[in-house]
Amino acid sequence: MTTTAPMRSGSIPAHDPTAADLEKLATYPHAIVSWVDDAGYPTSVATSFEVDAEAGTVSLAAPGGMPIPTDREVNVMGSHIHPQPGIGYDERRYIQLWGRTSDGTTFTPVRAWGWDETEVPFFEYSERSVPQSRRYLAQLSKEKGRTIRPRLSPFWLALRTTRLPFLSATAVPVLLGIAVAATDGAFTWWTALLTLIGGSFAHLAINVTNDIFDTLSGADDANTTPTQFSGGSRVAVYDLVSIRGLSQLAVALFGAAALIGLLLVAVTGSLTLLWIGIAGIVVGVAYTAPPLKLVYRGLGEFAVALGFGPIMLLGAYVVQTGRIAIEPLVLSLVPGILIALILYVNEIPDRRSDAEAGKRTLPVRLAPSTVQTGYLVGAIAAFAVIVIGVAAGVLPWPTLIALAAVPIALRVHQGIKVHYDSPYTLMAVMGTNVNLNLVVGGLLLVAYVLTIVVALFV
Repeated sequence: MTTTAPMRSGSIPAHDPTAADLEKLATYPHAIVSWVDDAGYPTSVATSFEVDAEAGTVSLAAPGGMPIPTDREVNVMGSHIHPQPGIGYDERRYIQLWGRTSDGTTFTPVRAWGWDETEVPFFEYSERSVPQSRRYLAQLSKEKGRTIRPRLSPFWLALRTTRLPFLSATAVPVLLGIAVAATDGAFTWWTALLTLIGGSFAHLAINVTNDIFDTLSGADDANTTPTQFSGGSRVAVYDLVSIRGLSQLAVALFGAAALIGLLLVAVTGSLTLLWIGIAGIVVGVAYTAPPLKLVYRGLGEFAVALGFGPIMLLGAYVVQTGRIAIEPLVLSLVPGILIALILYVNEIPDRRSDAEAGKRTLPVRLAPSTVQTGYLVGAIAAFAVIVIGVAAGVLPWPTLIALAAVPIALRVHQGIKVHYDSPYTLMAVMGTNVNLNLVVGGLLLVAYVLTIVVALFV
């Protein structure tokens, strides 16, 4: 059946009816025939029918007391919906045919349109309908003489626009950098707090910047399978925030991050910190912004690993100590790799729309089996850094407790293999992958607290 074939805009177009459309109609027990009566009111009646797919016609049983008109277009629809008490509905599907009847019973369709939830999941269907919704609101705005657009409460709009929940990617490396510095006897609470706040502002600014350039490039518009973890905030796609509004927000967030960074540079007197901060902003913006557009060139994972690994963790360490050391550098590879793996997995459901928009991420470039193996290799590398670091005497031995998270990584790998082609069932796997970074980061923090406590009593 071709009723759900996507167009470039993501809409679900009406099309010339096919034998498959008529065969689909034949699977329903009855049809609803609708038309607009002489007074301009919509009228509908249920009736039985027979389909002749080869002839391209539908024989309608003449409903008693309400003849089907022959002088205007009518709509014939077959539909099905299954209620789930207390939950909603599933097994939704319908097929609509438009055309005329020559004698009130023989219907010849000229257009078809439909949806089957088994072919296109509800959330994807909703996304494919966004362009139509935008056209409707634009027309309504024109008729009313004022702008009509969707709205969210300020709190939920801010949460969605900045993707605030993803700040865990900043918290893990910053807190680890502070913890390593504390084991070296260097800790100032207020500069540690400012580091966390400044890093968070920078992260949020980068999130907003990425949305701006993904919207301008068409990548977000092309994506009809966004999930809780992938596809961006989509506030511009839904007309919740304009590109201008996003740009102003990005400048404000970058400005706040820069002010805090400059304050910390002034307090520490460290030019190293200044260069780390500049590198962080450059890598973050270059992730999606031209001319580099790193994620469009398959370099997104490397940019993320650098930004949320060495740059974040070393930056937090330098704020406390004023210098760079080998221990935080080695440790920074762990969250760097794990956060890059979050991006890596989150790109899997976006790979078709990314390819359409010229966004050549690793899941776009590589075969599915290679992508799946690549995740396992990356996860092994993250844990290997800990083992090798301890064996080399660079990391304290308690950090080995982070190996307790290995089963989580294996579960994610297995989930990717099973749900690779199903964006919405893969979403749970993406959530587990986010938790992997949190669990490993939490265990490493516990390890450093233990190291500090042991040092106090030795």
